[in-house]
Order: sequence, then structure tokens, then C-alpha cells
Amino acid sequence: MKKAILRRLLQTTALAALLAPALASAAPAAAESASASPSATAAMTDNPLLQESSLDFHYPPFDKIKNEHYAPAFEKGMVDQLKEIEPIAANPEAPTFENTIVALEKTGDLLGRVSRIFFNLAGANTNPALQKVETEMAPKLAAEQDAIFLNGPLFKRIETIYNDRDKLSLDPESKYLVERYYKDFVRAGAKLSDADKAKLKKMNAELAELETEFAQNVLKEKNAEGIVVEDKTKLAGLSDNEIEAAAAAAKADKKEGKWLFPLQNTTQQPALTSLKDRALRQHIMEVSLARNSHGGDWDNRQVVLRTVKLRAERAVLLGYPNHAAYQLEDQTAHNIGTVNKLLAELAPPAVANAKKEAADMQKLIDKEHGGFQLASWDWAYYSEQVRQARYAFDESEIKPYFEINHVLLDGVFYAATQEYGITFKERHDLPVYQPDVRTFEVFDKDQKPLAIFIADYYARPSKRGGAWMNEYVNQSDLLGLKPVIANHLNIPKPEAGQPTLLTFDEVTTMFHEFGHALHGMFSSVKYPRFSGTSVPRDFVEYPSQVNEMWASWPQVLEHYAKHYKTGKPMPKELLDKVLAAEKFNQGFKTTEYLAATLLDQAWHQLSPDQVPSDVLGFEADALKKAGVDYKPVPPRYRTTYFSHAFAGGYSAGYYSYIWSEELDADSVEWFKQNGGLTRANGDHFRDTLLSRGGSKDAMQLFHDFTGRDPWIEPLLKRRGLDGAVPAPKAGNEAPAPSPGAGTR
Repeated sequence: MKKAILRRLLQTTALAALLAPALASAAPAAAESASASPSATAAMTDNPLLQESSLDFHYPPFDKIKNEHYAPAFEKGMVDQLKEIEPIAANPEAPTFENTIVALEKTGDLLGRVSRIFFNLAGANTNPALQKVETEMAPKLAAEQDAIFLNGPLFKRIETIYNDRDKLSLDPESKYLVERYYKDFVRAGAKLSDADKAKLKKMNAELAELETEFAQNVLKEKNAEGIVVEDKTKLAGLSDNEIEAAAAAAKADKKEGKWLFPLQNTTQQPALTSLKDRALRQHIMEVSLARNSHGGDWDNRQVVLRTVKLRAERAVLLGYPNHAAYQLEDQTAHNIGTVNKLLAELAPPAVANAKKEAADMQKLIDKEHGGFQLASWDWAYYSEQVRQARYAFDESEIKPYFEINHVLLDGVFYAATQEYGITFKERHDLPVYQPDVRTFEVFDKDQKPLAIFIADYYARPSKRGGAWMNEYVNQSDLLGLKPVIANHLNIPKPEAGQPTLLTFDEVTTMFHEFGHALHGMFSSVKYPRFSGTSVPRDFVEYPSQVNEMWASWPQVLEHYAKHYKTGKPMPKELLDKVLAAEKFNQGFKTTEYLAATLLDQAWHQLSPDQVPSDVLGFEADALKKAGVDYKPVPPRYRTTYFSHAFAGGYSAGYYSYIWSEELDADSVEWFKQNGGLTRANGDHFRDTLLSRGGSKDAMQLFHDFTGRDPWIEPLLKRRGLDGAVPAPKAGNEAPAPSPGAGTR
């Protein structure tokens, strides 16, 4: 899920009001500049962004939108926003829920629309023109955010309503909306002095520039540092399809007759699993690890240091000891101590498990008279050999059963139909921004239209790494909107005419991201502030992780795991091995994840005067202090290409995945104990949790679903850490439904 840059702006139309009210001094100047420029004037003529789309569900008219449309649409959106916000703040009437809170929820239509479309495409299909607009607009939008959050008269109205909220006879969702607005404003600096507000504005503008620069540097170096191989004999171990895909990638990059392996955003790279040539494996790993930290235009070390310094200074200005304390206050974890305790308890057994796995691989290396000690570039290759020996199968044996179309239609969609009664119809009449993108109309259990789903699964240079979900249109009863939701993966595209065969990890990722999509599509809230995935960062991964369970659920797996040539189902003995192997290599997976998580916390728990001058030195010390400096298992992301932490989004929040996994593992057990894949279970999950978005305290939603507090035992069992971490006693009382409250 990934959704890092200006996340709230992308979440809801009305939250654009909070993030982008036009500055009285800046927006008119921008509009004047636009009107003075012939090119800008032309871009305002028939600009499709200026009007709500006439397509079904207000689906974006991708075929009509041009690069030059964005900047003037942004500028006009800011001006329009000012006109909508000003009378709310200056209203001479006494503040009421309707004339202030609801009025704010209804503002920002144009700015919200252009922001969602632009930032979604800036991640999924960028180009130099979009990158330029992104660089120009990031500080402006940060300034707009400050203009509204630091608007004294507007905050005074919100504060008055907040103080009287218990007397206003509001329904629960409306009352919670008041509480969230008040908290958002306070956390954004609404109570600061005028002098401190001025400081905060400068910090936010610079941070927006830095986060954009970091993200663009990561993408540029990822694309530039692909591994080129000129000798085909070095590719021994790869399948024919993988070799053909590498040849096609090289040809597309004007390196015909060679083989190109584009880098993925993670430290580990797919080819390392199969390549027999150890020198080539080492080269790939070393290039991956060195990204954005070896000089040149895309070096992110100074960007990191300045970002950390500014975030720490901003936190102190707002009354917090550091950035992590500020971020965690508004999450279900609530505070640094809780997160540190969890990570400190998980790290030692995770590393111990990884070392046991390494010992098994070293035995294999020694048996083959390799004459070397296991290194990071060997792990994927030898763990695959161990897995083959232990479970008698390899990825090349199972991939023919995971053809992408079967996985999507007969797996992902099938499970959703069985669980929720929804159905899908592919639409070929809706425009797309890239030929590989597919669109589907989603129908609810009563056969009424529910949403549009956009499937964008293939990797390309214009796309950022990883996998994520985003929303082009957010559901809202207040505004009468139904959702348009997109999923993005980075699956290597095979040569023309060849099937797309997935690894089981890629299959699981498809199910995961569709879990986010369901969260957005099932949203049934009144106010756009609460739509879809507008929940705490350490809760948002939970529903999507639950949806992963269906990837290996026998009924579902048997339905989609069919050989792409023969149509025959995966043999039971192979299926059993796939399921048995799910717990394999968990020491590695947990350790590489925890190493990145601990880096995220180490950087963001610094006070301003503790920020170092040596990025890589600090990283090494932090990993050592945390007990995860195990060289065969480097962090999933090193600091300089850790976009989750330094391009926005997940700063001080990468722990969210393991935090959410406790809720996920517990919920999987709930499904198993209550009959598994049934409509009754799906309807209950949807009604109590998926449909509620952020309209209620997150942990209260979990309690509404399960009827109790979370249990950690299922997570420990899944991760192979049984008994390693003392589990708290399960309680039966629901947590108080106050914003940001946690149960740990």
C-alpha cells in the first residue's frame, strides 16, 4: 500500500480542504502567472481536470489528461479552495457542526480530484514532466496545508464545537469527526504562537521538497543501475522465461543482444534465487546495497540527514521529544515504549532463527566443497536449494500453476465472491493510462454497482517499486460518491506471447493488495474524512494481511492453481509441499524486516542535537545496538533507499506491518474457528470492520469484529517464535473509543 506523498490529500476530497486551502498571498499570484502565460492559458482550455468526470463512478478520463493540464488545475484548485474556506472561517454566526465541520467536508472538490489523479500517476506512470510538477507543487501544497491548519479563526470555531460536542446530540460518526478535526488541527500546530507557526511553515515546505527529492532519487537510480549481462553463460540457473524477459528488458533499453535485470526497490533481487554464478550474485547484491549512497546526482545521504534534523526540530516545536513520539501518539501503538518493547522482544529470536537457517545452508555449501562462508548474495540461492531438498520442489516447478490471469480471476476474485458475494465484469470501454492496465466493474451482493477496480500489475521504468493500493475516487454518502480503487504491483513482464507466471510470493502480494482494495470498495461512511483506508498507519495493513490467507486456503488454491497449458490442477502432493513450505525461511524474513523497522525507529527517535553526520556509520551502529547486525541478512531497505521512511508515509511507522500482523494472525484463527471461507464470516468482517473506514477507533473496530482484545500467540506460531515472547493475557473488555488509543 503502498501512498506516501500527501497521503491525506489522496484519501479524501474534503481533506484536500485541510491540506490545500489557498494562501491569500500566494494563490492569486499563481493564478495571475497562469493567466499571463500563453501555454498556461491553453492548458486551461478544455482541461478535463477542471470538471467532474462524466464517466461511470467519475472514473478519470485518462485519455484526455495531458501533462500540461496538472499545474494550472492545481493552481485553480488552490484559488477555488480559498473561496470555499474563507467564508467558513469568517462566518459571523455561532459555530455549529453543520456550518463548520460539514462545510469543511464539502470543500476542495477540484483540488482533491487533481491531487489524487496526479499523485497516483506520479507513482504509477511518471515522466520528467510530472516529476517537475511534483517538485514544484510539493512545497506549495505543504504551504496550503499550513494555511488551513494554522488558521486561527477557523481553529477557534472547531475548538468551540469540540468543547461542546457532548451537548450537540451528534450521532457517533459525527461526534468522532469533530474529535478527529480537533486533534488534526492541534497536532498540526494550531495552538502555536504566530512566530512558531511561521517556523513550522518553513519546515513543512522544506520537508515536502526533501521527501519528493528522496523519492525521485530512488526511482532514478533504480532505473539507472540495472544489471547488464553480456555473457549468456553467466545466466545458468534461470528459466527460459526469465532469460527471455531479461533480453526483452535489455532490448527495450537499447541494449540489444544483452540481458538486463532491472533493480527492484528492496535489497534482495529476484534473480539471486536462481543464478548459479556467485560472482554475478555478489555484483547484483553490492549494486543493490550501494544505491543512493555512493556519490553522484542521486545520493540521498544529505537528504536523509536534513530530513531527520527537520523532522526532529518540528517535533520539538510541537511539544514532542522527537519525530517518532509525534507520529506514534496518533497510532494504535500510541507511544515509543510500546513499539520498542515489541521490537526488542522479537529481534533476538528472529536472528537466532536466521542463524539456524544459515547453518543449514552452510552445511550444503560445505558439502559441495564451496570453500566460502555464506554471504548476503548467497542466501536466496542456497535457501532455495535447502527448500528444494526439504520439500522436494522449487519455484520453477510451481510457477506454471500460477498464471496471472488465473490467479486474478479464479483466485483473488473467486475468494472475494465466495466470502462477500461480490462479482466482477471487465470493462474495455474505460480509458487507461498504460496499455497493460485493466479495469473491472464490481457488483455488490445485490448486483448493484459497487466500485471500479483498476489492476496495474507489471513493472516498468516509469513506476515506483513495490506494491500498493490507491484511490482515484473515495466513497462518501455525504457527497454521493462510489469508489474507484487501484492495485499496483511490479511483476516483470515476459516477452510478447509468453505467459506471466508468478512466484508464490507474488501471488500472495496480489491477495494482499486486493485486501486494501476491499477496504476501499466496501467503505460505507457518511464523511469523506473517514473513507476507506483512512485509518491509523499501524492498522491499515491489518485487513490486507488478513486477505492473504485465501491465497493458500485449499478451496481457493485448488480453484486457481491450474497449469497454464493443460488446465490440470496442481497435484495434491505438490500442493501439500507448497503449504508446508509457508513457514520456511521465516528467520530471514523476520530479521530483514525487523532490521529495516529498527532503522526507521533509530533515525526518528533522535532529538535535533543527536542527528549524526555519517549516514552509513549511524546505520551500522543502530543495527549493532539492536542486535540485528547479521551480515548475511541485510535490512529489507537500507537508509538511502528506504522510501517508506524518508519519502513520507511510513516515517517512524514501518513497524506497522508486524504490528498489524498480530491482529491479522489472530483474525485468521478467528476465521478458521468459525468455519473459514463463508458468506456469514465475510459479511461479519465487512459489516463490523471493512465498511467502517476510520469512523471509529481502530482497536474498537477489531474488538467489534472478534469480540475481544488481540492475542499474540498466533503471530508467534506463524513466525516460528513460539514461546520466545511472553504473551499478555487476553482481556475481554473493549478499549475506550478515543482517538489514537491502543490496547497494548
